[in-house]
Amino acid sequence: MSSTAPLSVTRTRVVIIGAGPAGLTVANLLRTAGVDCVLLEAESREFIEQRPRAGFMEEWVVRALDRRGLADRLLERAETQGEFEFRFDGERHTMRTGELSGRRHFVYPQPLLVTDLVASYVDRAGGEVRFGVREVALHDIDGDRPAVSYTDPVTGARHRIECDFIAGCDGARGVSRAAVPDGRAVLTRHDHGVAWLALLAEAPPSADGVIFGIHERGFGAHMARSAEVTRYYLQVAPGEDAGNWSHDRVWDELRVRLAAEGAPPLAEGPLIEKAVLDMHNYVLEPMVFGRLHLAGDAAHLVAPIAAKGMNLAINDALLLGDALVAHYQGDDSGLAGYSEACLRRVWQYLEFSQWLSSVLHGASSGDRFRAGTARARLRRLLGSESAAKAFAALYMGEEADL
Repeated sequence: MSSTAPLSVTRTRVVIIGAGPAGLTVANLLRTAGVDCVLLEAESREFIEQRPRAGFMEEWVVRALDRRGLADRLLERAETQGEFEFRFDGERHTMRTGELSGRRHFVYPQPLLVTDLVASYVDRAGGEVRFGVREVALHDIDGDRPAVSYTDPVTGARHRIECDFIAGCDGARGVSRAAVPDGRAVLTRHDHGVAWLALLAEAPPSADGVIFGIHERGFGAHMARSAEVTRYYLQVAPGEDAGNWSHDRVWDELRVRLAAEGAPPLAEGPLIEKAVLDMHNYVLEPMVFGRLHLAGDAAHLVAPIAAKGMNLAINDALLLGDALVAHYQGDDSGLAGYSEACLRRVWQYLEFSQWLSSVLHGASSGDRFRAGTARARLRRLLGSESAAKAFAALYMGEEADL
């Protein structure tokens, strides 16, 4: 430990680890219901409010947050989308997913949502959060007196918070997932065998919504983020170094992969972010270990192929927050069924992500069978109204009773 000072011991009902969308949603639900909680976050408030992350929110998630008073600014500021384009063989094919499903996507970058949720929990509700904590450790998660300890970043003092429950919302590399005892969980992984170069450009969108470019050189994508910033993706080899992709190389490749007859030219601009993302998934089952409940990427990671990750994290958080509130009102059914309820949607979204991956990456696979079946799936999707409706329902996100 970093300090020899006496250990400070306090108590609360729930300790939440991680101030991302999941942890902040749980914290807001508990605070509103009068359930004492403390939120611990390794980074500063300024950092989490600027950290670039996902931007697509499914309508059922937005409505669920709105019913809890957590979507006012989102509903005021977010753009909505109800269609996207497939581009392949030099042609444009529009999928009108809004008409087909009756639902929309809300475009609201994660930093804005995090900023809103922090303001709701800290500034308006007076919730307790401790930023910049170090050396976080979980204790006695199987016992009657679980606890979380950490080091204060300013004083170096060691603190221990005893509690009833721990909500582990600190992501794939967080301490919560690492605290799960060996042999207590089944970890399932799937590797898509490709990587994406994730790009943010200081450039206006070149289309109203999402473009999926399917090309033998690799997948490419365009996603509007704001009037001044656009998200792009380029399929690259796993392990690729982002530094190998110069400004000119990126834009040359985007023009090739997103080319289609009648399409306006891409609006170019400086690249303010370049990162290589390996496309893989994992699921940790169950999501509950004694008094520790995992949520979001701490329990499952879904590659950004279908933009499902933040939606799943918030789904977990809503289920967990409601279940914890109900526990203190005498009903433990929500906690008992938490893992199973979360995992039903997780596996559904993973299956859809895998299906979409086969369509987007088949042409560039170098495998005639994969390329042929991918093209057959695409033709069926574009030529069959029933297939298009089934796709749209999954792409836009099916309703949840939350």
